[in-house]
Amino acid sequence: MEIITLWRAPTMMLVLLATVVTFLVVPASATLENKTGQLTVFWGRNKNEGSLREACDTGRYTRVIISFLDVYGIGNKYHLDLSGHPVGPTGKDIKHCQSKGIPVSLSIGGFGSHHYSLPTKESALDLFDYLWNAFLGGGSNNNKAVRRPFGDACLDGVDLFLDHHNAAAPTEHYDVLARELAKHNIIRGGSGKPQLHLTATPRCRFPPDGRVKKVLDTGVFERIHVRFYGDDEDCRVYWQELWANWTAAYPYTKVFFGLPAAPEAAVMGYVAPKEIYYSLLPVAQTAANYGGVMLWDWYYDKINDLSSFVAQWA
Repeated sequence: MEIITLWRAPTMMLVLLATVVTFLVVPASATLENKTGQLTVFWGRNKNEGSLREACDTGRYTRVIISFLDVYGIGNKYHLDLSGHPVGPTGKDIKHCQSKGIPVSLSIGGFGSHHYSLPTKESALDLFDYLWNAFLGGGSNNNKAVRRPFGDACLDGVDLFLDHHNAAAPTEHYDVLARELAKHNIIRGGSGKPQLHLTATPRCRFPPDGRVKKVLDTGVFERIHVRFYGDDEDCRVYWQELWANWTAAYPYTKVFFGLPAAPEAAVMGYVAPKEIYYSLLPVAQTAANYGGVMLWDWYYDKINDLSSFVAQWA
């Protein structure tokens, strides 16, 4: 029986210490016969990480997700937080990545923000209109009154990264947003643009909270990137059971195993390359709807170079 070692990043109470969390896994073969070759990375959370173009030019990632649109649904205010990256050059980089066959999506939501919510159906439709006209519809079809941060670059999809829950809103309407986005795939196809990719990046807990479950149960999502990292101890201790639950609950959706790209990238959850190869992926890849691996994020991957290994195994 093997032991996977996971690093817990220093917390406020343990500034100078890092704890090691271990958990047991069943014996697994090192043969990775069900590889998909799919490796997704998040970009945009650190101004020192380098450009989006640089991430795509590594040749390791099959999809890049820009993070985050972190303000919406409150008085028709919207805010794109790229941690100081200039939006103009990023628009050119989006086109560069797409020219290399790498789709680029926009993630909405984010960590710890109290400034996003869809408390009404109207707010969900308003957000759809904004996303469509500002990021998705393309220069020729957009509402001229809406500023396009990336110019005429047209993003390939939307990712839902929902951490914050608005306690004042008894019901969230992300399902309305998801269905509206899915419906407009037909419009994009008619205009000669590629398919609109809908993805979600939930925490590992299962079942997910009601808001996340409601939107995933629409059945319109192409991929789910499950975050097996963060501050939830169960993600480490019961990861096999949780993985089985996620893949069984959404059999027609590709499910990705989300990992931090370095020990410092998350409070808990980092897995060393050897354990990824010998213990984690042989288990994850037994699921018929295994999709690949998601790394958080480009900044930490650039430092730790985990993708140089994982890109060969995913």
